[in-house]
Amino acid sequence: MRSADQEVLSAAAAWLEQGDAVYLVTVARTFGSSPRPPGSLMAVRADGEFAGSVSGGCVEDDLAARLAARVGPQRLPAIETYGVSAEQTHRFGLPCGGRLELLIERLESAPPIRALLKTMDERRCCARRVCLATGDVSLHPGIVHEPFQFDGANATRVFGPQWRLLLIGAGQLSRYVAEMALALDYHVIVCDPREEYAHAWTVNGTELDGGMPDDVVRARARDARSAVVALTHDPQFDDLALLAALTSETFYVGALGSRANDTKRRKRLADLGVSPAQLARLHGPVGLPIGSRTPPEIAIAILAELTAKRHGRRLQAADAEMEAPVAQMAVSCGE
Repeated sequence: MRSADQEVLSAAAAWLEQGDAVYLVTVARTFGSSPRPPGSLMAVRADGEFAGSVSGGCVEDDLAARLAARVGPQRLPAIETYGVSAEQTHRFGLPCGGRLELLIERLESAPPIRALLKTMDERRCCARRVCLATGDVSLHPGIVHEPFQFDGANATRVFGPQWRLLLIGAGQLSRYVAEMALALDYHVIVCDPREEYAHAWTVNGTELDGGMPDDVVRARARDARSAVVALTHDPQFDDLALLAALTSETFYVGALGSRANDTKRRKRLADLGVSPAQLARLHGPVGLPIGSRTPPEIAIAILAELTAKRHGRRLQAADAEMEAPVAQMAVSCGE
């Protein structure tokens, strides 16, 4: 399964290779309430077919129709604004009086788009810069968490590898986490060397790796767009993965278990040479304290914490009333 960005760029490249005229639309700025953040992408074919989204369905059809009829800006790249007037806001359903500024480009050929996709497939970051005055497009090394930038003259969008989630253990909880993570645009890999669990794994769109957890982490989940979550309840597997993950650049490392088991786990890892700074990266018990008890609820808690971490959100400590259910949540999974 490819990321949303990869799907949009792949569609654009394929259309260009077929000889179609293709436009690339990027959310440049938003004002008020907007369903899609700056940097969101949409590719539009000359006949009105499109891939991606810039407003969650509010303006896509109108924009595609206008580009297909060539009614949009005559000089490209250019900025097109939606939601300027109350009538337009009502017509296109922009919520809460929001306004969108969209950067519209006419793509010339497929090779530059294929080059961008290649860097993403190789798990490298690439910054694509567009100059509105000249239309020049250039590619530069990018930084993983660098936000979209637009100053009115130049727009810079960092394209990186797909976010990757490595789950240790192919049990029931992993199934719920994997299914939800796919919807959140993660490339999901499930590692479990136990044959009885591996044979029962049936989640389409994920990869199953039967290697030892530490080897799989080192080979497939060491960069800053990867997360590792240990869910087997078995220290001989979970601890191996955590030892490798805590010494890597992964943006998130978590492990399921009660607070008592988390304390024991941290002592084991410290005895094996994991430093206090590295141990401080470990999220355990994993997930936000939302009172989760069932596997689907625990999966939501895990992915909510992952989402906050992915977007650089600092979460306030939960109060004692909320912490209690989390301390118990591993019990419902058999620990």
